Amino acid sequence: MFASILFIIFSAVLIGAALAMILVKNPVHSALLLVLCFFASAVIWLMLDAEFLGIVLVLVYVGAVMVLFLFVVMMLDINIEEFRRGFARYWPVALAVAGFVVFAMVNLIVVKHLGGVALKAAPELPADYSNTRELGAVLFTRYAYAAQLAAVILLVASVAAIVLTLRRRAGGKPQDIAQQVAVSAKDRVRIVKMASEKRS
Repeated sequence: MFASILFIIFSAVLIGAALAMILVKNPVHSALLLVLCFFASAVIWLMLDAEFLGIVLVLVYVGAVMVLFLFVVMMLDINIEEFRRGFARYWPVALAVAGFVVFAMVNLIVVKHLGGVALKAAPELPADYSNTRELGAVLFTRYAYAAQLAAVILLVASVAAIVLTLRRRAGGKPQDIAQQVAVSAKDRVRIVKMASEKRS
């Protein structure tokens, strides 16, 4: 009973934070609300006895991915109003996708739960069972190529983020390494000869 109450609470927090993340105007607030979504999802993973996935969700997404998101948001100088006007054209597609997801969730609940179809209970696991070991075995055997492909995609996304933040800007003072290395002493230091003066 207590586990069901906790599940309802964190599910409500997750749904509320997800909606607020979409509706707020400040992109930094949106990123912070996404952090709250990650935390609520991690708690739900822990309640489902998937400790490794919950900890990875906090360490990887909150600790690394969200820092990258905030870095990109603060460095790109995006015109939010123009950005929102561009996204306004895709509201019908977004509503269609959201409607399909809601329909699928409601259909699953009605058919599987309210329709009288009995759900199979999870099998009892031995005391020395490790979901981390099982996940690693499946990840690096059956889904090894998919994991490598995901790593390549993340690498391309990281390089793209760096390229976007290193674009030329008006008024900036970028470094020219070749020019700095090619200078000589006479270009940087000027020796001026002055006659000595004697104080009276």
